[in-house]
Amino acid sequence: MRILSLNAWGGRIHNPLLKYLGSTKADILCLQEVVRTSGQPHGWLTYRDGDLRLPQRSNLFDEIRALLPAHRAQFFPVARGLLHDDYGREIWSEFGLATFVRESYATIGEALGFVHGAFTPDSWGEHPRARNAHCVRVFDPDSGLYATIAQMHGLRDPAGKGDTPARAEQSMRLVKLIESVWPGDERLVVCGDFNLLPQSSTFARLATLGLSDLVTGRGYTDTRTSFYEKEGRFADYMLVNDRVDVVGFEVVADPEVSDHRPLLLKLR
Repeated sequence: MRILSLNAWGGRIHNPLLKYLGSTKADILCLQEVVRTSGQPHGWLTYRDGDLRLPQRSNLFDEIRALLPAHRAQFFPVARGLLHDDYGREIWSEFGLATFVRESYATIGEALGFVHGAFTPDSWGEHPRARNAHCVRVFDPDSGLYATIAQMHGLRDPAGKGDTPARAEQSMRLVKLIESVWPGDERLVVCGDFNLLPQSSTFARLATLGLSDLVTGRGYTDTRTSFYEKEGRFADYMLVNDRVDVVGFEVVADPEVSDHRPLLLKLR
């Protein structure tokens, strides 16, 4: 089984991103920062926040879904807010997580929930904005393998990536969500853009589920690409329990398809 986790950055590195996702042969893809805009053609819109301007693919979710016809595609928005087209017109759009599971796999358990805040239907919300997590339990009939996979896009705090009461609550909600699906005696993988430093207490809480991080555990010190120019090169993590036989793991430095590096796990 191959599992990919990536913050897609709204599709800003569009062509390399689609080419990469189509070539990974991942069985399960856990993507953060995905955009969907109902009724709009595939193209570009702009996110505005004060002086900040960020290009966004208007229907990144649909573009990836078309790229992966052998996968079941699910989109989980955290907010519905306004983007702008080239003429300055306001367009309602959604932003959130997407999970793609190979069609041949049986989905035998699932849970979705907010780990911070709640869905905002009429704005992107105040910082730190709402965040959700998705957990899916699958069975691969070809190998007889059962696994539970959870992904989270952790809250972003303008004050930094340190521990806060909101992040402590976030970790408790994540653990509760996982426990609602995972039976406790099989493979468990938890991944995503956590927006945390490696010393965060979140990892101690996840350790109560028997999870350990592959990024720091295998000596990686950078999960960002050259498109990210700030200090603090950790953001993305992939944790596994001891039921997971890790065949291979990589923090992919090349190609650069986002300001985050893909995390690619092969397990049995």
